Amino acid sequence: MFEAHAPLKTNRYLEGKVAVVTGSGRGIGRAIALALAERGCHIAVNYVRRRETAEATAQAIQAFDVQAMVVKANMADPEDVRRLVRTAGTEFGRVDIFVGNAASGVLRSVLEVQPKHWDWSMHVNARSILVGAQAAFPYMERAGWGRVLAVSSLGSRRVLPEYAAVGVSKAAIEAVIRYLAVELAPYGITANCISPGVVLTEALDHFPSKDRIIRNAQRRTPVGRLVQPEEVGELAAWLCSDAAAMIVGQVIELDGGYSLLA
Repeated sequence: MFEAHAPLKTNRYLEGKVAVVTGSGRGIGRAIALALAERGCHIAVNYVRRRETAEATAQAIQAFDVQAMVVKANMADPEDVRRLVRTAGTEFGRVDIFVGNAASGVLRSVLEVQPKHWDWSMHVNARSILVGAQAAFPYMERAGWGRVLAVSSLGSRRVLPEYAAVGVSKAAIEAVIRYLAVELAPYGITANCISPGVVLTEALDHFPSKDRIIRNAQRRTPVGRLVQPEEVGELAAWLCSDAAAMIVGQVIELDGGYSLLA
């Protein structure tokens, strides 16, 4: 028999839970980590190159009266992904949420993509989510509750300039999430994807056509502005709430309507 969840009475509806957020030193990952921390979640902040930004994120997280730890781990290395999850589990005693946000890739046209470009994009962006979810599963299974989230993009379904290898990896992310969602749901674990529109972060600096991408997005987005990282964080936090328990295996587009016209 269906029982409706009571309305959220407190903003800290994730009190005491633990989240591992990959690539969370800056950009969208940082925003997700902060939004989860605001809800009472302890956070394992992951980085691979810029420790100072990860430390700054951890400090901001602790302002919400939760704990934060910083873990260097390369998402291209499956053992590093597993170690990241194990480290969080050892430090905090549990892992309730795994967020696959880390992203990388070589920006080339499809005819210029080399096998090493393909492998790098697929390993960092997609395989790390599969491995991370597998590593986090035993903790979530014991708790009878868990959340797996991944960050995709419009490039998983649309052809974007210089985005071939990355776009394919984003499509793989969405497929992995669907398979995880079906197998994990019986354990009280949901898996979903967030697909933001163009978000103004440092990641855009790597695109040769950055200025054109921004202009086009601003012109074509019905709400007339770009998505803010904090808005991605708010959606991620809500998807981790019990109110979102029946959202399973979905790709949630957060783009101000951009994809309706792109």
